[in-house]
Formats: sequence, C-alpha cells, structure tokens
Amino acid sequence: MAWTPRDEGLQQLLPIIKVSQSPHRDTQLAVEMKLKEFNCYPDFNNYLVYVLTKLKTADLETRLMSGLILKNNILKQSTNLQPEFVEYIKHECLQAVGDPLPLIRCIVGILITTIASKGGLYNWPQLLPSLCEMLDNQDYNVCEGAFSVLQKICEDSAEILDSAALNRPLNIMIPKFLEYFKHNSPKIRSHAIVCINQFIINRSPTLMPHIDSLIKNLIHVSLDVDPVVRKNVCHAFVCLMQVHSDHMVPHMCQIVGNILLCSQDDDEDVALQATDFWLSLGMQRNCRDMLAPILSQLVSVLVRRMQYSEIDIIFLRGNVDEDDEEPDREQDISPRFHKSRVHSINTESDEDDDDNSFLDWNLRKCSASSLDMVANIFHEDCLPVVLPILKETLFHQEWLIKESGVLALGAIAEGCMQGMIQHLPELIPYLTSCLSDKKALVRSITCWTLSRYANWVVNQPHDQYLKPLMEELLKRILDSNKRVQEAACSALATLEEEASTELVPYLEYILKTLVFAFSKYQHKNLLILYDAVGALAASVGHNLNKPQYINILMPPLIDKWNLLKDDDKDLFPLLECLSSIATALQSGFLPYCEPVYRRCISIIEQTINQEMLCEQNQSYDFPDKDRMIAALDLLCSLAEGLDRHIEPLVASSNVLHLLHQCVLDVKPAVRQSSFALLGDLSKACFSQVYPFITEFFLSLVQNLSPDFIEVCNNATWALGEICLKMGEETKQYIHLVLSNLMIIINRQTLPKTLLENAAITIGRLGYVCSDEVAPYLPEFARQWCTILRQIQDNSEKYSSFMGMCHMIRLNPEGVVPDFIFFCDAAASWENPPQDLQQMIQNILQVFKNQMGEENWQSFSNQFPSPLTYRLNYLYDI
Repeated sequence: MAWTPRDEGLQQLLPIIKVSQSPHRDTQLAVEMKLKEFNCYPDFNNYLVYVLTKLKTADLETRLMSGLILKNNILKQSTNLQPEFVEYIKHECLQAVGDPLPLIRCIVGILITTIASKGGLYNWPQLLPSLCEMLDNQDYNVCEGAFSVLQKICEDSAEILDSAALNRPLNIMIPKFLEYFKHNSPKIRSHAIVCINQFIINRSPTLMPHIDSLIKNLIHVSLDVDPVVRKNVCHAFVCLMQVHSDHMVPHMCQIVGNILLCSQDDDEDVALQATDFWLSLGMQRNCRDMLAPILSQLVSVLVRRMQYSEIDIIFLRGNVDEDDEEPDREQDISPRFHKSRVHSINTESDEDDDDNSFLDWNLRKCSASSLDMVANIFHEDCLPVVLPILKETLFHQEWLIKESGVLALGAIAEGCMQGMIQHLPELIPYLTSCLSDKKALVRSITCWTLSRYANWVVNQPHDQYLKPLMEELLKRILDSNKRVQEAACSALATLEEEASTELVPYLEYILKTLVFAFSKYQHKNLLILYDAVGALAASVGHNLNKPQYINILMPPLIDKWNLLKDDDKDLFPLLECLSSIATALQSGFLPYCEPVYRRCISIIEQTINQEMLCEQNQSYDFPDKDRMIAALDLLCSLAEGLDRHIEPLVASSNVLHLLHQCVLDVKPAVRQSSFALLGDLSKACFSQVYPFITEFFLSLVQNLSPDFIEVCNNATWALGEICLKMGEETKQYIHLVLSNLMIIINRQTLPKTLLENAAITIGRLGYVCSDEVAPYLPEFARQWCTILRQIQDNSEKYSSFMGMCHMIRLNPEGVVPDFIFFCDAAASWENPPQDLQQMIQNILQVFKNQMGEENWQSFSNQFPSPLTYRLNYLYDI
C-alpha cells in the first residue's frame, strides 16, 4: 500500500509524543486526551509506525515511545483496524527488522509478535518465510533482528509452529537453527539455541529426526566462550534429560564432564543451569551408574557452590546481627493461603507440601537440593566422599565455609541417615553449640540442619540430646536476628511433630518462651510463630488441657484475636492456630469459645452477604472467601474439641442456615470445608442438624463425584457420620448414594483417603440399613476388604466392620468369591472390640462348618502363614 504522512500531521504528533514522557500527572492526562483525539483518524497508527521506523531525524526516545503507543493501540483496537493500514504496519515492521539501532530492533520485534499474537500467524503467511530468509542476510543487524523476532514467536507459539495448518514451518526452521549454533556471533548462537529449546520440552515430533544432531551441536558449544550461550546450552541439556534421555546415553560421559565444568562457572547463571542438570539426571532410572564415576568431584563442587556469595551476604544483610526491632516491610511478607480441611481416616498427618522456596531459587539452594538427591541415590555409599568434606568444612575457622558445611550436613540427612547414626552422638552436641555462633546466618542454618535430624534426637536419652537442644533452640526463638527467629520457629515446629507427647515435660518452658515471643516479634515472624504454637497443640494434644498451660497460652492469643479486624489478612494464621488449640484443649477451650464462635459466624455471614451484594451490584468488591473457609475450619475444630458442649452455641445461632448456603457455594474449597463442618456437627449435636437433613442430603448426593477430590472426600465422610446418627431413617436415601459410593470404591486410581472414606461409609450404610445394602455385596466386597485391612484400629473402622458383618449374615453368598479377602481384613485388627470379635468369629465358624473340615483345610492352605496365625490368635479359627 502506498501511503505517505502529511507534514502537518507529523508536526502535530511529534510534540505530543515528546511530552508523553513527562512524569507529571497533568501532562499525562493532557497527552491521553490528545492521543484519544488522534485515534479517531484511521491512519493514525501509520504515523506511529512511520516515526518509529523511518523518521531518523527524531530523537531515539520519541521513536521508541511512538512504537510503544502503537503496540498499545494494536492490543486495544486489533479487531477494528482497517486491513490496508494493518498491511502497511506489517510491511514497515518487516523492513525495519534490521535497523542499526538495537532498541529500535527490539520495539519492532515486539510489534511483530504483538500483531502475530492478536491476528494469528495464519493471517500473516509471509512472516515466517521472510524472517527465515533474513537469517541468511550478511548484514548482522538484519540477521540478529530476525532471530530476535523468531525467538519471541517460538516462545509464544511453539505448538502452532508444529501444526499442519501452517504447513509445519519447523521442517525448515529447525535445520536452519541448528546451522547457526556455529555462527561467529555469540548473540546469534544464543538465539538459535533458545529457539530450539522451546521445542524440546513439548516433545515436538518435527524435532525428533534431528535429536542426535542437536545433541552433537550442543556438545560442540557447551564450553562456549560466551556465558549466555553456555547457560542456554545447559538449559537445553536439562530439557533433553527430562524428555529424551535415551538419546543422550551414548554421549553421556562427555556431557557430564562438560556440565561438571559449567557447575564451577564463575557466572552464577551458567552454574545454576548446570547444577539444575544434576536434579534432572537424578530422576533417571540408571542415574547411579552415570553419576558414580564423577561422584567425588560432584560432591566437592556442590558443597563449594553452597557457600554464600558476596552479593548474597549484602542482599541477606548477613553482616547485620541484630535487627529484631526493625519493622518488617510489607513486600517482605509472603501472602498466606488457607488450606481447606480434609478429613482422613488414619491419624498420621501428611507432610506439608506447600513449599514456595522455588520463588527465590538460586545456586546455593539448587546445589543443596542436588546433594540431597545424590544422598538419596547413593545412601551411605557416598559417605566416604562426603565425610572428609564435612570434616573440613564443619569445623572451618572461616564462617562462610563452616555455614556451607552445616547446610551440607542437613542436605544429606534423609538419604544418609543410617550411615550417619554412628556420627550423630558427636555431631548433634556440636550443632547445638553452633546455635550460639556469633554469625546469624550460621545460627539460622543450624536450626534447619538440626530439624533434619530431629527424629534421631527424640529417640535418644532426653537429658543427653533433646533437653540441651530444646534449651538452645528456645533461646534462638528469642534471638535478636529475625532470620534466626524464623528458622528457630520452623525447627521447633518440626521437633514438635517428631517428639509429640515427649515434649510434655518441657511444655511450660516452651509456652512461656512462645508467649514472650508474641510481644517481641515483628509482623512476618509473628505469623510463623502462630504456626509453631498450632503445631505444638497438635503434637501434645489433650496434654495441653491443664489450667497452668491454658493460663499461659490463651490470654495473649485472645488479645491478638481481639485486636485484629475481620478483614485483616493476619486473621488466617491465627484462625489456623486456634483451630489446633481448640482441638487439643477440648473442654478446656470452653471459657474462650463463645466470642470465637460468634466471630466465626459473623465472618461467614458477612462473606455470604457481600457476595449477594456483589451479584446485585458489580460495583461492590467480591469477597475473599478464604476468610470464610478459615472460619468454617475453626468451627470444625470447636465442634471436634468441645463435642456435645457446642450444642448450646449451635442452638442459639443461625449456623445451620449459613452452612446450607455454604454447601451450595460454587467454590470447591468452600464446599469442602462446609461438608467437614456438617460431619463434625452431626457427630457433636445431631439433633440440631436433623431438621435440615433433607436439604443437606441432596447437597451431599450432588457432591459424591470425584471431579473435585477433596469435596467428594469430605462429603463421603459426612454422609457416613450422618447415617450412623439417622439409623434406619437412612433407608429413604440409600438409592441416591449407594451407586455413587460403589463407583468410587471401584476406581482404585483415586486417592487413598477418598477410597478409605468411601469404604467406611459403605460399611456404615450396611450397619444401619443392612437389608438394602447386602444385596450389592458382590459389587464392593473385595475392594472394601482390601481398603479396610490398611486402616488402623479406630471407631470408624469398627462401625464399618460391624456393617459388613451384618451384611454377610444376610447375604453370605455375596462374599463367597472374595471370602479370603474378608479373612485378610479381619486379621488386620490389633485388638477388635469384643462384640465385633464375636461376630467375626461366628462368621468364620459358620463358613468353616458349611465348607466341611476337608474343604476348609484346602481353602485355608492358601493363606500365608502370618494370616493363619492372626486368625487363630484373634478368632480361634
């Protein structure tokens, strides 16, 4: 299209673009108004691209600003732009790809990729061929500009480039990229490698015929003189190891050697990418064989790269020892997200996997993770290599080296624990002494390393190890350095989980320290302190329910509770903390329960009302439902801890009306916590739930689908609790729920907790409605038995087993094909209650009598000897 700007138009536009760079608000508003006026002219965007690409007399800032205004216009107006003007912009951008000025090339590249992303590569068929042709241009600027654009397109549109709809341009592009691995310009080499990397991880079929050539080319440039090239090569090897490791095996010796050199690179970005390679290699089946020849060198490199750099020390203020009186900056406090309550059958708690350490991933952490990986592959076989390095670093006079040794000792804890046990009697007292090191960074990493060996510590004589450690760790809780406070709280929480009730003798001392910390801590660590208090309550349980402990702990927590407003984000961790305390204190929480209960109801009600307002008027802010979820979970803990004592509070509030609205919420996490509360209230005060039971049953039925696993899990568990309370009245609902539960129990790929809850609930339905459920025994008996045998003795297992026994008595034929599985499940009891023991014994005896001695003998000969022994021991069979 032939288009030329009018001089008058340029004279009006250029001053506006120039002043648009002004920081003054009034000027900015005036510019916005003027640009809005200019946008009424159909060819305004042509002026902008002309200024950017052709008006060499304008200053650089004006040209760049013109390009940025054009980019924003394309984003806003893409569907309204006239086709002939779009074609002009495309043409001018392609002509300017090789502009001599790098910043102009950069803006042009952004414009091209913006147009391509908004209009689709399909609508610009000449783009990719033109760019690929430019790669062969002898002008460096043209080649680099084209590669820069292609890199952005590869990053944004990797899958589209491999599609038949575009005639698979990768068939041409990939061989061309590989050619440029050997270009004399490091920037061009780097572009080529980055472009190829986009197609490794998504397993591009077009790349597959070139994989071997790619690997050879990467090896050729793996020790390139340019650090950016080396970094991108290392990243390519990381990606290849994850998806095409089989092709790397013939070259592995050379690759591993080169990556080991890059792991020692002076450039930390290169070293980080190289060290990431070891983590990818560690996931391969034959990783031990590949790592064994370089184990000594690798461990030495990894420990050395764990040392803080000078920049790290400046950034972490490593030379500042006392900062506990400095207020925290809000940007240093990570957002907290409440995790909804999940009801599980077994009492063991899962490890918290909500680790956000990847947010500040660096060479030190990557090296520590790699050493952890090495320890988990080689176990004690790597100790002959590791121990001399630890001996040299742990006791070094230079604190930076000593600190890296302490980190390394913690990194190998999981993988090398058995081999380390003989050294721990010497190392644990030494580490305990390091808790009082003069350097804060040494004190903080020592807290972490000691937490890694907490399991060993709590199983040794307490006076020798646990007591001295506890004393020093509690001093660090009150440390004058905030980083040490944080590390000490986290270590204490781990120690609490490992020691459990072993901490009871130290409770008063621990509580007094934690309570003093409430008055000492700044904002960020106060939130972590709540976690430590909650973990303590969960660990010692009802042992906390003593007046002397309650009087130490509760007043400061209630003071904090009263100070916080309902919309304060710090309420989340405090709600979680109080949830653990309420469960542990049980009736001991009664003096504090009413205001806490009322506030939870208020938070739930406010959230529901705010959502209703938002639906009616979109000018209202949408409510933060995490507050409501945390309040629902705290009510669960109150119901669990107070049991029947919560009934007066339930009776005098509208909690069940609110709960009915919550179980209908569109957000799965709200329904998840709501069903947990429904189950807990059904256990504690079913007479209050009963008037609403029809509505709740319909909601339960609608959520017995594993589309949302945690919601389905809690609904299944609540259903089991309700049917125990309803008894025979459950009959009217059996046909609504049984088929869904049988579908769940027969899907063995579902999470263990959901399968356990489904099995428990089916057994409970059989307990209260045996006639209705017994006919379906063949459809779930084997799966039920397989699941129940894994569950520890508890009341839920008991009620479900009683139901199974009732069903077998009504329909013995239904379990005949799977009777050996029933025998196995019956043998899983450690100490069955007397009535259940008698029922199982009768069933076994009836089957034995009906089979006859000879057939029974033949049948029981299939049993493994431990099963035979358990059945004889428990049931005299």
